[in-house]
Amino acid sequence: MFTRVLQRLTFWTATFWVVVAVGLVSTIIRFSQGLGASTNLSDQFPWGLWVGFDVVCGVGLAAGGFVIAASVYLFNLERYRPILRPAILTAFLGYILVIVGLLFDLGKPWNVWHPIIMWNPHSVMFEVGWCVMLYTTVLALEFSPIVFERFQMHWPLKVVHAITIPMVIAGVVLSSLHQSSLGSLFLIIPEKVYPLWYSSNLPYLFFLSAVAVGPAMVIIESYLSSRAFKREIEVSILSQIAKVSAVALAIYLVLKIEDLSGMKLWPYVFTFNFEGIMYWAEIGLGVITPMLLFLSPRLRANKRWLFTGAFLIVSGFIFNRLNVAITSVERYNSAPYFPSWMEISVSLMIVALGFAAFRLAVKYLPIFPPAHETVPAAAREVVAFIDVPAERLS
Repeated sequence: MFTRVLQRLTFWTATFWVVVAVGLVSTIIRFSQGLGASTNLSDQFPWGLWVGFDVVCGVGLAAGGFVIAASVYLFNLERYRPILRPAILTAFLGYILVIVGLLFDLGKPWNVWHPIIMWNPHSVMFEVGWCVMLYTTVLALEFSPIVFERFQMHWPLKVVHAITIPMVIAGVVLSSLHQSSLGSLFLIIPEKVYPLWYSSNLPYLFFLSAVAVGPAMVIIESYLSSRAFKREIEVSILSQIAKVSAVALAIYLVLKIEDLSGMKLWPYVFTFNFEGIMYWAEIGLGVITPMLLFLSPRLRANKRWLFTGAFLIVSGFIFNRLNVAITSVERYNSAPYFPSWMEISVSLMIVALGFAAFRLAVKYLPIFPPAHETVPAAAREVVAFIDVPAERLS
């Protein structure tokens, strides 16, 4: 029996269990001995990997949900409906994992409910906290029809369908508010942010980067799930949403150039210190290259180039958020910081659990439509015509 278990244990399955095991050890240490014993954080550098990656990156990476939901329900772009449920699932899991990551970072995680009754409307963090709570609730409602269908719960399904449009509108408003407000968090510490990443446009830049990375995450999820579940990838649909990312990146790049010129920051760009190199990695690999890839119809029609462009966008997005939250603050704070192995292992565990939850949801819930439903109507008509017996065409 043990031999059969080993034979079924693939490389990625073994990696998953190792990552989860190490992460659980770090979790025990963190919640039994505190932040000091489990992290390299300090009074000079209180926000590290768990905020920079798990929260600031995590919220943006889950932006595909509101982008695709708005496209289908508000703009009536029905061609995107086949990727709606996977996008909602990715966003829902993403926000749950953001909350889990936040619980690790809070000194007293059992007080996470305090903003519900202890209001501070002048605080950006208060607004972000409320928006994340409310939008997670909206995502749960948007995801609920999938569960209701699976268990044939017709009455609650009708109720959710009746409130779908106002629910999606609320989701778009809440997402727009807190995606931009995450950038506002860093406006309050201008003296602690390296000039390349400080700008009064930070709220707009954070929102635009979320709009760009949302479709990119949907493309990556579709590509990986097509390989994992042996299903056909929706290239024609993904090619269309790739244009959304390209446009958002173009506007984002214009704002970045405007900041460099308006604030006379070009000398910083061409000073090839660590910060300058990280800035070029973020802009060159994460903005300019994928934007050019996605502006080419020929490359967008190829699933591997689609995945490559999406991967570069996600990588550039992560570079940007970590640069803003860690690299820029580390330089001006004179407080060197590198995450401890426990911080890294917890973040990896959270990501691994997200992948596992997605796989389980796809296995037991109707996330993807049947194969024939992913084909556009015009294409189905062509296929039907081709399949007509020759004698009927004479």
